[in-house]
Amino acid sequence: MRPMAERPPTFEKGTLWNAIVERTARALTRGALVPIHTEVELVEEDGVLFLVRVVSNLERKARATQPPGEGKPPKNPFLPPYEEALFISNVAPAHACLLNKFNVFDHHALLVTQAYEEQDSLLTPADFEALLTCMAEFDALSFYNGGRLSGASQPHKHLQLVPVPLAEGGLRTPMDVAISQRRLPFRHALGPPLREPAEAHATYLELLRAVGREQAGTPYNLLATRDWTLVVPRTQECFESISLNALAFAGSLLVRNREQLERVRAVGPMAMLRAVTGITGL
Repeated sequence: MRPMAERPPTFEKGTLWNAIVERTARALTRGALVPIHTEVELVEEDGVLFLVRVVSNLERKARATQPPGEGKPPKNPFLPPYEEALFISNVAPAHACLLNKFNVFDHHALLVTQAYEEQDSLLTPADFEALLTCMAEFDALSFYNGGRLSGASQPHKHLQLVPVPLAEGGLRTPMDVAISQRRLPFRHALGPPLREPAEAHATYLELLRAVGREQAGTPYNLLATRDWTLVVPRTQECFESISLNALAFAGSLLVRNREQLERVRAVGPMAMLRAVTGITGL
């Protein structure tokens, strides 16, 4: 009988950030990371200075994700064995931390369930235990795209973390002032920061109920920092041809080209966010 493979250990407290930085450097050297390079433009609306990133090499991702030949079904990258260069650590109780292979943000980490779960399933106390473990290690914006209509590109359940600040002036996100002043013009439910797994899960369920998204399979975005928690209901993935995921509601948008950038300027980012949450009329 072949011996079972040794399970990689979880990280020691206080070491996750250094592990992410070290693994990122190695993965870049080996070509395992395929960064999506962008140029950042600023678009101001309602006192929020939105960061609009214009993609300069999306075709590299398209080539790298071309389906394998006939008879070779694509491998789920979020199931073990993981791509070694992208694996950071296991995270209790049943998750793994990986680097985002196609990253727009430096040190963008993914928190995936080790066993397959659907991306549009509800988050569990175990998910929040793993998420809070990671958020205690470094200051981050964490988010969850609950299904395809919320901007999810992978069907395997995964939460995401990007280091902050994203904005100038020390703000964690461009939307922080609007959130603190409770002047968000799109549909949403706003709650306190997540502190402890059971309490965090209860807060999450309460916010889902507030926007009518308590049933599994109904699309929404979850965002959380050390100061606030936000749930946004979704009715569509895109505004026209522009895809919007959870980061858009933190004030960070990604567009494919300059034409889309000019459309963002013409319509206004807030109008786009209102539209994809079900508020009609620009």
